[in-house]
Amino acid sequence: MFTAHARRSIEAAAVGAAILVALTGCALFGGTAHPTATHTRAATPTPTATGDASRSGITSSPAPAPVIPPTLTPVPAGTVVAEGDVASPKGSIHYHYRVVSNGDNTYSAQYTGFTSTVPVPVSVTFLDTPPQVGDGITYHGVGDVQLGGPTTSPATASSSTLGSVGQPSYLLALVTYSSAPSFDGVPQELGPDKVLAVNTVRWSVPVRTSNVHPVDNGPNPGASGAVTATTASGAPKTYQVSAGDAPAGIAQRFGIQVADLYWLNPDLPTSTTQQVVFEGTALNLDPDSL
Repeated sequence: MFTAHARRSIEAAAVGAAILVALTGCALFGGTAHPTATHTRAATPTPTATGDASRSGITSSPAPAPVIPPTLTPVPAGTVVAEGDVASPKGSIHYHYRVVSNGDNTYSAQYTGFTSTVPVPVSVTFLDTPPQVGDGITYHGVGDVQLGGPTTSPATASSSTLGSVGQPSYLLALVTYSSAPSFDGVPQELGPDKVLAVNTVRWSVPVRTSNVHPVDNGPNPGASGAVTATTASGAPKTYQVSAGDAPAGIAQRFGIQVADLYWLNPDLPTSTTQQVVFEGTALNLDPDSL
């Protein structure tokens, strides 16, 4: 049995121990008192040069790189990009043509000196796939225009606009064909849409300048496919998408923005809010091909 004096001594010791624990911040549990913040920042920080933020104690994520709009400078207005003379195989149709830039990525075709001894109206158009003389066309191509009917004196000059073709060199053939309203009263070979002459177009379109310059930096995990064609200067022109490829990886491989990749390939399918690429797709990397 403790005496009353002893009990009071023990209680006093217990109280003292409790106060000590409180003052030491629970050191008995192996911890330390809650730390206070050690970094400081100005109430109204001022902009600093690159690298100064870390010395000032302020940390922040780098600002995203601005997206620079891609550009493509049109061929100067008045530039002749194709020219030639047409004579049908039987010598019954003659005319001269030339294609001129309008300075806005469109082109106009001009036809002069047209003469014809065939008894039907004659038209002309540009096609990407050359037909054969005697074929019947079902697609009237690009820049379709009627030149006129039978005449031994040169007809009035004609013209047509090729539209926003951008790069017209994919149009391989200038096709002269019959515009007869029906087969009634005309030979079979002169019936509606029968091909009367086919001329290969020799294009001389100047390279258009752009601020997009793809360079192949080699495969990466998001772009492991192959470059399947190059331009005359050796730059990558066509890239075939491989399994596991992603737009960001492809853009990184060729040193361009993702926005540039979409601009170069406006026909890519869209999923929700962004365009996607599929294995086997041939991607254009040449601005001048647009």
